[in-house]
Amino acid sequence: MNFFSRMSPLRAYKDLRDFLATRERYELGFLALAMAITGFLVYAFAHDSYEEPAYKRNIIYVQQWSADRTDAEIRAQQAIDAPIKAKRMAEVQAARDKQQAAFKKADDQLSRWGL
Repeated sequence: MNFFSRMSPLRAYKDLRDFLATRERYELGFLALAMAITGFLVYAFAHDSYEEPAYKRNIIYVQQWSADRTDAEIRAQQAIDAPIKAKRMAEVQAARDKQQAAFKKADDQLSRWGL
């Protein structure tokens, strides 16, 4: 810890100012240009790294049913849930077919190129 006690931000600032005062004008220009290019590249990589999630989180709530339900109540609930489940399965299948068509198109293009 004795090492850090000797460090002072004010002394570091003065040291940097003294160092930059001994530099030529063109060196300071190149320093600014190098910092600008590096800053732009860091910004570009950080900006480009954002990506939408590949999936949407679906929260599935578990329904609790009483243990004394009759078979008629179970069938009635299944009749209510069946169209919702069929619609959801159709959407999933449509998404799979769309993805499969995209892969087929890419494969056909690669085949035409001889790859």
